[in-house]
Amino acid sequence: MGKILVLGSSNTDMTVKTATLPAPGETVLGGDFTMSPGGKGANQAVAAIRAGGEVSFICKVGRDQFGDNALAHYSEEGIDISASLRSDRPSGVALITVDRDAENCIVVASGANADFSVEDVRNSRALLQSCDILLMQLEIPIPAVVEAARIASEAGATVVLNPAPYCELPEEVFRHVSLFIPNRTELSSFSGVKVSDVESAVRAAGVLFGKGVGKMIVTMGSRGSLIVEKDGHEFIPALKVDAVDTTGAGDTYCGALCVALAEGKTLPEAARFATASSAISVTKMGAQTAIPSRAEIDAFLKSNS
Repeated sequence: MGKILVLGSSNTDMTVKTATLPAPGETVLGGDFTMSPGGKGANQAVAAIRAGGEVSFICKVGRDQFGDNALAHYSEEGIDISASLRSDRPSGVALITVDRDAENCIVVASGANADFSVEDVRNSRALLQSCDILLMQLEIPIPAVVEAARIASEAGATVVLNPAPYCELPEEVFRHVSLFIPNRTELSSFSGVKVSDVESAVRAAGVLFGKGVGKMIVTMGSRGSLIVEKDGHEFIPALKVDAVDTTGAGDTYCGALCVALAEGKTLPEAARFATASSAISVTKMGAQTAIPSRAEIDAFLKSNS
């Protein structure tokens, strides 16, 4: 089993479920309010540990109750948080609204996540150089992401980047990315090619390969995901479930995918494993509260084989 290091954001999710998402200036009455741990980095770390991985997590939280609760939660999950950091800024929070069709809108106050610096990354060099897989997202400052990718890739690690939420990236980072996992919209923005189907996704992936990216998985929501390599591509269809909340589904996919890769599975095998984990997660409310265990994933795969 290879060692997985997740570097990224930690938030507290505050969620309300409503019949419809409010339009600008509109107030709608919602249902129950829930508060739970979240953040794309944290979601991916929890997804990886529950899928059976050996996981370390580097995040930055405030010196407040939200930060205390988050670190205690990660530790209870079995994640190594020995390299996680504290900030004088408040811990990050996300305000989430989910409608009856399981669509959501999210506003994030980054707080301590925005304090993640290049110096913080360099102080974590030993952990970055000893991991087998580095998994990152874009909810922390881009210079920190770029530096972490450089250190890990130069040490021989597989660098997995999920470029969400979308923002522009310096060209140099792509040379250090082994596996890029954008959705269709993100891939369109990074490549300049409008992605609407498999053929256009393959063309867009070619642009990123030209910038140095090794391999790619394009997530396509309820349709499934597309693996694109320089010598071919393969579509992995989604598994049909009754979705109630899609919050964190992409993060669940990424975390589970890295576990499968750490176990030596091929990329198509890992994508099928990740697809099952993500499918289970959308049948439950919340982000981390919906992430399945390894036993659930294995049982779901068996029932859908």
